[in-house]
Amino acid sequence: IIGKLPTPSEAEAFLKSDAKDKRAKLVNALLARPEFADYWALQWSDLLRVDRLKLGHANAHQYYKWIRASFARNKPMDSLARELLTAEGPLTEQPAGFFYRAANGTGDMAAMVSQVFLGVRITCAECHQHPYDRWTQQDYHAMRGFFQQVSTKNSAGGLALLAEGNPVIKHPRTGKVIQPYPLGSEMPETAPEGDRRRLLAKWMTQPDNPYFARNIANRLWAHFLGRGIVMPVDDLRETNPPSNPELLDALASHLAKNKFDLKPMIRTITASRTYQLSPTPNATNVNDEQNFSRALFRRLPAEVLMDAVCDVTGVDEKFDGVPRGYRAVQLWDSQVQHYFLKLFGRPARATVCECERVTGATIGQALHLMNSPNLEAKLAHEAGNVKRLTLKHEDDAGIVRELYLSTFSRPPSRDEMDTALQYLGTRRFQRRKAVEDLTWSLMNSLEFIFNH
Repeated sequence: IIGKLPTPSEAEAFLKSDAKDKRAKLVNALLARPEFADYWALQWSDLLRVDRLKLGHANAHQYYKWIRASFARNKPMDSLARELLTAEGPLTEQPAGFFYRAANGTGDMAAMVSQVFLGVRITCAECHQHPYDRWTQQDYHAMRGFFQQVSTKNSAGGLALLAEGNPVIKHPRTGKVIQPYPLGSEMPETAPEGDRRRLLAKWMTQPDNPYFARNIANRLWAHFLGRGIVMPVDDLRETNPPSNPELLDALASHLAKNKFDLKPMIRTITASRTYQLSPTPNATNVNDEQNFSRALFRRLPAEVLMDAVCDVTGVDEKFDGVPRGYRAVQLWDSQVQHYFLKLFGRPARATVCECERVTGATIGQALHLMNSPNLEAKLAHEAGNVKRLTLKHEDDAGIVRELYLSTFSRPPSRDEMDTALQYLGTRRFQRRKAVEDLTWSLMNSLEFIFNH
């Protein structure tokens, strides 16, 4: 929900509580924290292409601040989409307009809007009939037509976004005029009057739109369950049916009934039995990867894992050109040079495809965690958690318990406690170094690196 490990005291308080509604209370508390806006702004900055190299430093920062403020204010997703699509005026006053600056022309804009907000890939239809879907060249260029009015000009308030005129789109092969119309609709005889984007935005965010609610619901489900009901999440089409159509329809209806507010949907998903299933397979679901009969292991995103390393060691990461104290999840600039973030799959935001973020585990990642001088330095840091724990706890059991709570959000099992105490007992004259080694081993475990 917030992309951050609970503290040992937070984890212990939750585990000790006997309240029947403790999960619901915790979810509500997390949804109200500022880290919620940080985490969801990061994800949507990927999709909306907050790219310093494309937009410029100041512009990209303004664009990101608008996105984060939208999540901080709990802006409904239909409002967010409408504001992005219909942005106009000076970009200093309307940072949502940088959405248009992130695109490479009207064709790219049409493809971006379709993929991000409708979960439909139309790029293949630019030159020919889509090989796997119903979309034609005419459909593609009709979507382009909604953005043909958009241009920029210098104004007293700086660069301004305009939507004016009545530009004509022609079929690249037949030369016939194509009037703008939404996907799946019929072409009108004449182009809509005024700002065409408003017609598209109104059509797209209607509660009964066949794509918008299903796309957002599918993306949310994939975020929490590790896999979408439709995979890839941005490829909704008849030849790629959902694994559970009834579930997807129910989630989409739930989202629309709640006026596209993400938080009720998050509460519903996290309260579900499906979300709370164990990742341990049984004989009936050991090979199941698509029906949500068990929890799926998924590696933590690069930024979340980096922050988790900092939380466990108690030592912040210093990012180039960024003031000390920033968490990786708070980095608005995807171009900040950082070996760990790049190795663990941070996207460059060159496209809107979810596939640009690498989520798989690699040998290089494992070797880095095992041999990283940066991790070793954090473990040995004079102001770090290892030294603090050795000073705080006279008994080794207290150290082991707090380490497990900080890394896994649970106490150690009896076997785990016995193994750890046995190891620490053999290094009694090098206690601090032994605690460093124990922390290192926990941070290199699948339980730490993967969400499940």
